[in-house]
Amino acid sequence: MSQKSTGSNSPLITTDQYRELSPNSYIESANGNSHQLNGTAPTLSVADAAAQMLEELGVGYAFGVAGGAMASLWNALSNSTMQVLNFRHEAGAAFAAVEAYFASGRPTVVFTTAGPGITNALTGLFAARGEGAKVILLSACTSAPQRGRGAIQETSSYTLPSGGIFTSGALFNYAITVESAAQLPQIFRKLALALAQPGGFVAHISIPTGVQTSLADDISLPKLDISYPAIAPHKEAIAKSVELLSSGPFAIWLGFGARNAADEIRQLAEKTGAAVMCSPRAKGIFPEDHPQFVGVTGLGGHTSVLTYMEQEPPLHTLVLGTRLSEPTSFWSSAMVPKGGFIHVDIDPEVPGVAYPHVETFPIQSDIKEYVQELLQQLPDTPAIYKPLSLPRPEPKVVEPDADIDYPVRPEVLMAAIQKIIVEGSDAVVMAECGNSFTWSTHLLQFAQANRYRVSTGVGAMGHAVTGVLGAAKARNGKAVAIVGDGAMLMNNEISTAVKYKIPAIWIVLNDARYNMCHQGMKVLGLKGADATMPPTNFAMIARGMGAEAIGVVRESDIEAALEQAIASSVPFVIDVVIDPDRLAPSGARNKSLAAQGVKSTSGKSSAKPVSFPAV
Repeated sequence: MSQKSTGSNSPLITTDQYRELSPNSYIESANGNSHQLNGTAPTLSVADAAAQMLEELGVGYAFGVAGGAMASLWNALSNSTMQVLNFRHEAGAAFAAVEAYFASGRPTVVFTTAGPGITNALTGLFAARGEGAKVILLSACTSAPQRGRGAIQETSSYTLPSGGIFTSGALFNYAITVESAAQLPQIFRKLALALAQPGGFVAHISIPTGVQTSLADDISLPKLDISYPAIAPHKEAIAKSVELLSSGPFAIWLGFGARNAADEIRQLAEKTGAAVMCSPRAKGIFPEDHPQFVGVTGLGGHTSVLTYMEQEPPLHTLVLGTRLSEPTSFWSSAMVPKGGFIHVDIDPEVPGVAYPHVETFPIQSDIKEYVQELLQQLPDTPAIYKPLSLPRPEPKVVEPDADIDYPVRPEVLMAAIQKIIVEGSDAVVMAECGNSFTWSTHLLQFAQANRYRVSTGVGAMGHAVTGVLGAAKARNGKAVAIVGDGAMLMNNEISTAVKYKIPAIWIVLNDARYNMCHQGMKVLGLKGADATMPPTNFAMIARGMGAEAIGVVRESDIEAALEQAIASSVPFVIDVVIDPDRLAPSGARNKSLAAQGVKSTSGKSSAKPVSFPAV
């Protein structure tokens, strides 16, 4: 990638000039990326070079909101092989990029203009880091000569802290501001090396407006042949694992990091007879209808897990690919096996963090590599458990009742979603934070990995509402978001889905409340706080944006509405008026907190945590 330069002080294209350019002002070169302006010879700009760099890195999708400060970048992206989707809000674009990564396995790009474009995207990028996605933020910032002079949407150390936004840290694994084309080869090398490694990676590449149009003078990307073998466990770690797991009954606790080892995990469970439980994000990695599955742990989970830990406690628990964070474990002592944990994770800092006081044998390894090796070394002995003796999740089934047809009970809605969406299609299902999360996690059952997505780390409202577009686009198929009315009002991208004909489906639990907050405050006995909102007709709003939509107020109409949505080839909203007084399932959390006990520093029982959903 090289091109002669006429110097780095070439005239900048202003926003007004950009708008006045005719379509013929841009003439594609052989690679489709070079510019010709006012009859001058074709040149390769930094913006073009950056787009080519992203193509070389395997990026297939770019989600964002354009603006004047990044006009050249936007143009370069739009003339690349990447699919560029212009969203209505940068946070929605970032959430979509996260879900597109998980649906495709390819790194994605979020593009923003300067100032508010960057800050609007930060919540979604925070989620990207927490979820373990591979996402690159490509932003514009103020050029050096204009910094500190009150430029429009000035983005510099005068207006934003550089630490953490424009530098590596807790938010970005890697961040840099491009002040010269000469930096691009090294940036490309760093990105390529990082993206090839296991785990998530979130980067921020900010290019000042003036630098975007400067010429890439004899710049070529390095030829990199990167191949990282999966991290395999040490022989000693496998030998110790065999020793511990053979010493008595054990359980397997699955997390999202084990999603690529579903077949091997099932073989391990069936070979040993071990009970299997999973975090909310790991639903479906081990079939939930399997007789050895004892339930989901944590938020929206099943009391059957705690029944198992009480009645048939394992000596050890093999933890695969989960941090055992609060939404997964509540850090409950009831989940601690007598002999401790064998904790396997790709990140060596994870084992032992959630339960620092519990004996833990830590193993750094790719989960698939570990389980494959463990299967080879475990002796062929009779199963420790009789699978049919294990407690099983028993969600409460609420039968449709002609006398209670309105409003819709969430349990009945979930049963219909299970039948029509989960079992009747191959759609990916996503649940928004709040009561949508707990109802879906508790009542829906999956038999395959990678069909259910929730965010348990950041848990931002708007993640599923907008992320559903990225999932549907990247998989070129149906994706369904189960969301609350509050999230739908906060940040939806129905208009974007209509523009790009993305077959996303939104199922809105419409109760005119932030109902997790409303129910939580009521249980806590706190009065005066108002979590209600005016009733909203989401079907009417969706149709006004060009989508198909249907309102459901009766239980008898649910299945027909779901069938209509799943058969549609365009964006579809199902607005379901649900019973706001049905308490979301949190029994597992309450029982776990009770078993754990809340102690003060003096060792005496203290007051319960005044928070929700920890009620």
